[in-house]
Amino acid sequence: MIRFESDYQEGAHPKILEALAQTNFEQTPGYGTDRFCESAREKIRAELKAEVSGIHFISGGTQTNLLGTAMCLKPWQGALSADTGHIAVHESGSVEATGHKVLTLPNTLGKISAAQISAFCREHYASLTAEHTVQPGMVYISQPTEYGTLYSLKELKDIRQACNEFGLKLFVDGARLVYALACPENDVTLSDLARLADAFYIGGTKAGALLGEALVIRDAELDRSFRYLLKQRGAMLAKGRLLGIQFDVLFTDGLYREIGSHAISQAARLRAAFAGAGYAFRVPSPTNQLFPNLGEKALRAFEGKYALSFWEDAPGGKVMRACTSWATRPEDVDALIRDLPKA
Repeated sequence: MIRFESDYQEGAHPKILEALAQTNFEQTPGYGTDRFCESAREKIRAELKAEVSGIHFISGGTQTNLLGTAMCLKPWQGALSADTGHIAVHESGSVEATGHKVLTLPNTLGKISAAQISAFCREHYASLTAEHTVQPGMVYISQPTEYGTLYSLKELKDIRQACNEFGLKLFVDGARLVYALACPENDVTLSDLARLADAFYIGGTKAGALLGEALVIRDAELDRSFRYLLKQRGAMLAKGRLLGIQFDVLFTDGLYREIGSHAISQAARLRAAFAGAGYAFRVPSPTNQLFPNLGEKALRAFEGKYALSFWEDAPGGKVMRACTSWATRPEDVDALIRDLPKA
């Protein structure tokens, strides 16, 4: 079985495994205060080319989203998100479980706009009973989106302006950020995110690490007490160096960029092959996630040989998701391309 369901099915990049093995018996302080975490932070700061308050290493994306939301919001506030946003549909209500409501807005290709954010806030504050409802306190977006689409730099600047107007924090989910940055269509840099977002994270789990996300906090006030929150929510790893080592490797000698470029190049091959074989796409995604509409004949032809993940029902078939990653083998892409016309 050749698997294209997601971008985190393999273990870790060999360079990361090698570094973990080589440092296995080194004794270090705990809780992310070791030399590996400090080295990783320095390398990330160099990539950001912007002033940020703190960089923290957390084990997974859902945990990082939960902590980011708790960090940004007061008890009576909620998070504005696309109705397809990860915190809205794929995290088992983790944000709501902390007492914060996810305030969903209709998505367009997985995205929300500054105009939607402003309209929601104006309506909220124009209400005579505003204080009886959840106050919007932050905006949650992901780059790329759940549909593999991208926010442009202009869209992000407009969202930042709307956040400033209504006193909202901007939090950017970067679980798949590596694949957004590698897209030729992308015009948003790490430096842009560091300037425009109050906090965002650089995904490692989907980018060749065994696990881990690097949360970047620009806002010094948010960062000041973040480690208390990290500990309280059970997210402060005693062996924090295991996360630091992985990000130190990812940000050495351009490995992070290399990982993204490989996935995007293999996705481009698949995209051209699906289109050439006459398949339509649910959305025009330029990243490592493709959403072809496959008919029953194609699904039967793929069964037992290729694994894609079901996304949604569609006229004439099913929308399936095919992902490439840092570990996608060109020969596996070759095999699927050969079989597409037959399907």
